[in-house]
Amino acid sequence: MSDRELRKYFLQHREDKTALEAYLERLSQRPNKNCIARLDDPDFDAKIKAAIRQQLQAGK
Repeated sequence: MSDRELRKYFLQHREDKTALEAYLERLSQRPNKNCIARLDDPDFDAKIKAAIRQQLQAGK
């Protein structure tokens, strides 16, 4: 099952904890993980909000 198929399955079956674990495991193994901000970053909230706004804009 591809990552996209697994994500789609999980979104349709949110109670399936095994699917969630499999999806999160795949995400953690991706080599190019983008880190928006570290927890100790003083601008953490602002960076997270900006990233959310950017994702919302991209989805329009």
